[in-house]
Amino acid sequence: MSQEQLHKPITPDVKGEAQVTEDKEKNVVPEPSAEQAEGQLNRKKVVANPPDAGGSITIGEALEAAVLTAGNKPVEWSDAAAIQAAEVRATGRTNIMPGGVAASAQSAATLNARVTSDDEKTTLADVLTGASSKLPSDKAATRKDAEGVTGAEMRNDPHLTTYPTGVAASVAAAARINQAK
Repeated sequence: MSQEQLHKPITPDVKGEAQVTEDKEKNVVPEPSAEQAEGQLNRKKVVANPPDAGGSITIGEALEAAVLTAGNKPVEWSDAAAIQAAEVRATGRTNIMPGGVAASAQSAATLNARVTSDDEKTTLADVLTGASSKLPSDKAATRKDAEGVTGAEMRNDPHLTTYPTGVAASVAAAARINQAK
């Protein structure tokens, strides 16, 4: 934050509450603090997508995070298996939903196995974008969820490994963050 932004004028409104006279695009809002005297403000940055009330990262959000880290990676069988395991754990169902994220991943893995050109292959971004909205229910990622997703990815990989920034890594990172809370 620049020095100019820190020294923006604050004007009180009719109710005595303070308003910051700056654009909403600056993502700064006033927030009173118990340690401050009345009339002084503590500026906090606004989060674009605030976490839910519990503050935990869900499995769907972890799948969407995999788009940011490995979105250009073509979907392989190991990815489809990890996505299926994640969907089953998030929804609590024992089978995958037709038209769901796991079904899309399986179709993409089948298609990618037949296509020779990397440009024509379906990527993780194609499958996982908006994953949390595609899941009928979602839950906070736990260590057991991460272990299940990692195991599924490893079992379906020819080298018995996981992709370093892939689906299993994203769910594991979400579980670690949730456990630290």
